[in-house]
Amino acid sequence: MRTKLPLAVFAVSVLPLICAVAARPDHQWPVNGGIDNIRYSPLTQITRANVSRLAVAWTYDSHDAFNGSEMQSNPIVLGGVLYATTPSLTVVAVDAATGVEKWRFDPSGGAAPGSRFRHRGVTVHRDRVFVTHRNWLYALDTRTGRPIASFGKDGRVDLREGLGRPAEKLSVSASTPGVVSDDLLIMGSTVPETLPGAPGDIRAFDVNTGAIRWSFHTIPHPGEFGYDTWPKDAWQIAGGANAWAGVSLDAKLGIVFAATGSASFDFYGVNRHGDNLFSDCILALNARTGERLWHFQGLRHDVWDMDFPAAPSLVTVTRAGRKVDAVAQITKYGYVYVLDRRTGAPLFPIGERKAPPSTIDGERLAPAQPYPLKPPPFTRQTLTEQMLTRRTPAAHAAVLAEFRALDAGFLVPPSLKGTAVFPGVDGGGEWGGAAFDPETALLYVNANEMPWIVRLIPNNDTSLYNAKCATCHKTDRTGTPQAPSLIDVGARRGRDQIADVIRHGTGRMPGFPDLGTKNIADLVEFLLTGEDKGADPALMKDPTWLKYRSDGETLWRDPDGYPPLTPPWGTLNAIDLDAGTIRWKIPFGEYPELAAKGVRNTGSDNYGGPVVTAGGLLFIGATNFDRKFHAYDKLTGKLLWETTLPAAGNATPAVYEIDGREYVVIVCGGGKNGAPSGSSIVAFALP
Repeated sequence: MRTKLPLAVFAVSVLPLICAVAARPDHQWPVNGGIDNIRYSPLTQITRANVSRLAVAWTYDSHDAFNGSEMQSNPIVLGGVLYATTPSLTVVAVDAATGVEKWRFDPSGGAAPGSRFRHRGVTVHRDRVFVTHRNWLYALDTRTGRPIASFGKDGRVDLREGLGRPAEKLSVSASTPGVVSDDLLIMGSTVPETLPGAPGDIRAFDVNTGAIRWSFHTIPHPGEFGYDTWPKDAWQIAGGANAWAGVSLDAKLGIVFAATGSASFDFYGVNRHGDNLFSDCILALNARTGERLWHFQGLRHDVWDMDFPAAPSLVTVTRAGRKVDAVAQITKYGYVYVLDRRTGAPLFPIGERKAPPSTIDGERLAPAQPYPLKPPPFTRQTLTEQMLTRRTPAAHAAVLAEFRALDAGFLVPPSLKGTAVFPGVDGGGEWGGAAFDPETALLYVNANEMPWIVRLIPNNDTSLYNAKCATCHKTDRTGTPQAPSLIDVGARRGRDQIADVIRHGTGRMPGFPDLGTKNIADLVEFLLTGEDKGADPALMKDPTWLKYRSDGETLWRDPDGYPPLTPPWGTLNAIDLDAGTIRWKIPFGEYPELAAKGVRNTGSDNYGGPVVTAGGLLFIGATNFDRKFHAYDKLTGKLLWETTLPAAGNATPAVYEIDGREYVVIVCGGGKNGAPSGSSIVAFALP
């Protein structure tokens, strides 16, 4: 029987609890990817039992989406304020409990964006917000959003400077925010994947002045470790080997961890013979000095663009009854490497797999490549005829004919006839990274299985035009009844307009968003002038000139626009890092029009990572075409709740608490692979 307490007794007994809740400090999301870059929240207010009641708490729209724009920011929440970047790379600060804008800063000064940006957010440290825009690193005042004049020159630093080459000839930016250790902002960079390029140095900037305090040369200079894995002059002309996906900080050990990309040029390495340290490496550096502590190279002399796609996750696993601090690194080819955090020693055995040689003249590939024996790969590894789509007989026949005209197989290198790269340059694991649950040692990875076609062509503008345009517009550019003449196209459209049509398409013409900035610029120049500058003999004397170029990576689709293989086309995976096994795997994402016809659970391409909570949940958006935001049971993969977002949530969520209320927030930018673009931030909470 329940006994009623006198009101005074009730007040005395309950008031301390009310005060404790009111006084409880807010739980924040202070750094990109969360503490240790494991995308984990210890909050427990939202649980398996009540997640079905989750509702929109607030929505903020920056209203700056444009055709093809994306928005991939992982929001930072500190002091009750949420910081993020928008499709035009405007920085916004909003009230994290209401979504009301506090300030915004547009580094372009209001200029229209010339092309899409792929940007993953900001770094907040004490009184300043660090953000990149093109080649500039800004420090903004957290209260006003205005540049802090004492940082660099008028509040910004030129990222092209301090790399040992003429700054005006370099293209350097950063899509992923850095981390702060003591008073050092440590960050990687985004550099061209073609030549001439820029080196991918990892650098530490003074948070107060912007001065470079140390640099780690990922393309070693003379006398440095790894110099002998490149030609002797590579440090002056080679590019890439950059930590474009960001870095992770172990503040207690004072170690910063990075995962680097491939060297430039991505698909043809005749001018960079050797293993090419420190491309495709997991790196452990002294956060104070930049000194290399250890490294592990996952791919030697990469010609597949299979760079490590996300910053390392700093996890703790159990070995022989003992807790071991480790680094978990996901890969584009579906593997997870688990290494001791202090030494780099593998915690599961590493095997060696023979790799086929290249058919391209002058190319010399590594005869074997490493791979972990555990955990098993979370994607299929090799595309075969048996895996080709059976969605319709016509689709199968078309894909089969195309497949038989290509080279295919695990680590089969790019060729002149074209190579099917699988799981794909956008898969298995991607930049969204993995989430790790310290309670269960489960690592959660969303993955893509989408073959891409990489084809090498002679390095001249005529070959590029013939590969991409001549089928419809004819080799003499006079056009056909289905495609207009391109002669004197400059009289009808400006340079930027032509580039936009090439990138996004128009009418019956498909877009070529993955053609690459340099290829698009060369193609525009060729269409405007008719001159094949790529055939200029003077260019061939340049040490960065290569005999072949890529015609632009092509996401392979069947004639109806769907992946050319049998499902699943995307998956969500829970990997036990203690046992080295896959605990569960489910198809992830759908195509709404196929689902309407009863074709369900196909999986789809997905971008942006998960967040796992102590409340028993795994939150993730990422699915590109159905625009869903999902909550799964973290132990079983059972779907517990989902909702439709204004645009695809191609970003990693953040979880935080203000005044005792837990929020889950995600940016909704869409724009990937032809999906509609958006510019909103949506926060969810219990009623």
